[in-house]
Amino acid sequence: MNAEKHTAIVKQIAQELGFSFCGVSIAGFLEHEAPRLETWLTQNLNGEMSYMANYFDMRVDPTILVPGAKSVVSLLYNYYPKDKNIYNTGEVKIAKYAWGEDYHKVVKSKLKTMLKMLKEQIGDIEGRAFVDSAPILERAWATKSGLGWIGKNSMLINKNLGSYFFIAELIIDLELVPDKAPVKDYCGTCTACIDACPTDAIVSPQIVDGSKCISYFTIELKDEIPKEYRSKMDNWVFGCDICQDVCPWNKFSKPNNEPRFEPNKELLNMNAKEWLEITDEVFEIMAKKSPMMRAKLKGMKRNVRNTKE
Repeated sequence: MNAEKHTAIVKQIAQELGFSFCGVSIAGFLEHEAPRLETWLTQNLNGEMSYMANYFDMRVDPTILVPGAKSVVSLLYNYYPKDKNIYNTGEVKIAKYAWGEDYHKVVKSKLKTMLKMLKEQIGDIEGRAFVDSAPILERAWATKSGLGWIGKNSMLINKNLGSYFFIAELIIDLELVPDKAPVKDYCGTCTACIDACPTDAIVSPQIVDGSKCISYFTIELKDEIPKEYRSKMDNWVFGCDICQDVCPWNKFSKPNNEPRFEPNKELLNMNAKEWLEITDEVFEIMAKKSPMMRAKLKGMKRNVRNTKE
């Protein structure tokens, strides 16, 4: 079979597994993104996320990460909730992506199934599956694959879906037909995300100072949240959706169909007092499959305390 047929098989399997969009790029060096990443790191916009400076060569060239790679298959998996207004209305706010089961496990299992199905239909294929778990510039590859454009908040935006989705990749040694890219930037003169960010983390279009981002404060930062930002947290205790919530393109967001993303109502219904009183043992049970395990109970309590100061 030729590259055209292989590409059709890849996209058909992606659709069968519930991915919203699938795009293909030729694996190789990201010549435009490499200097942008280097500048971002040089300016220390990664804050305490020192891991972002690790494996620089791999980040900008997947053929180093996966020897023999010929194609990067980028996939979007929707997580927009059915009942978006039920939670995040009170004194404790949690980013929508963390309402259900940990996306790493949910999407990774689908990628493994996809790779298995490709081998069954095409033959011996070598490659690796990634979901926010390796030194890969996911948004760059998704853009290169024609799945959207980078908004002013640095998020990938898809014209038909908005930005509430996870980005995943299959990097394989199979030659495929690349999609046309890049997609036109449809943000225009809109600055809604920049204007809405309470900590001024979006320092310029497509450039986010990670050290000022609420998601960074509540998840990545291990020390206490700086005092000058605590009054600006807007009750977010794990992640933040502000720049996405105000984006006009997210009016096109559609509810996801993934049962494992059903909201963890026990966690989402807890108020600040309950968060501060919960024990480690109870948290371990309630948050067993939740992304919030990353912050640990100690981090969640710190976040709740800091948003109340």
